[in-house]
Amino acid sequence: MNRTAALLLLLLPGVGFLVLFFGLPLALAFLASVGLGALGDSNGFTLEHYRSLFTDSVYRDGLLFSIYISVAPTLVSLVISVPLAVLLQESFPGKRLFQTLYKIPLVVPAIVAAFIVMTLFDRGGEIPRLLQPLNLQLPKLVRDPWALGVIIATAWKSIPFMTLIIGGSVAAIPHDLKHAARTLGGNRLTVFCRVELPLALPGITAATLLVFVGTTGAFAVPSLLGPIYPKPLSIWMYQNALEKNDWASASAMGIMLSIVACLVLVIYYRITSGMRTGISGETR
Repeated sequence: MNRTAALLLLLLPGVGFLVLFFGLPLALAFLASVGLGALGDSNGFTLEHYRSLFTDSVYRDGLLFSIYISVAPTLVSLVISVPLAVLLQESFPGKRLFQTLYKIPLVVPAIVAAFIVMTLFDRGGEIPRLLQPLNLQLPKLVRDPWALGVIIATAWKSIPFMTLIIGGSVAAIPHDLKHAARTLGGNRLTVFCRVELPLALPGITAATLLVFVGTTGAFAVPSLLGPIYPKPLSIWMYQNALEKNDWASASAMGIMLSIVACLVLVIYYRITSGMRTGISGETR
């Protein structure tokens, strides 16, 4: 009993922090979403707010669009960050300067990143003006149906963060292991695919999950660069809560975004777990 009590006391600060600052707000939001609690409807328990998320085309399209602008920038960042993290393990001229420059987006607020993309790529922006004498024209990147401006700005912010995490995993791989693979006939691409990528997979998974969670509820970038329709649920949450004072509906949207994010994370984790199992089997 003394050991159990001591273990509980040791876990209390961490568990208490999670319960107080994550579990409690989530529970209050859920109660409000079903019409209970201080922010719920006065009529009592109801699932109407969840039903409207699937029956109202505006909210349904907003939910799908929220998933899209979360998954797409994460995949773009992943494709760029993995080879970049491996490249930064090598020595090349100007490496120290490059290591400083590529981290700049980390300290740039998201709304500033959105304004940068708008200034550069919007019609009448800097790049279209430079291309105009050459009779070249960029596709529409701001408020376009595919939200390309949102993807560019979000990926630009996410790539340095993801690269740092993945780079730590790649740097932990013993150099002797990579040299041994090269001496056994493996070229640079083979060593990357068969040695570095599998061993760095835990770091890649962690970076992907963190970036995805951070982009799920993005507000500033989609509101400035996203299309007029559909709008992500994060914008509808703001409008319903602060403009319409409909906190119950906004809470339902927040809970639904959390559920979808958890489902995507579980699917991704299952896929990467299967990849690790397959790689371990091949190694044996």
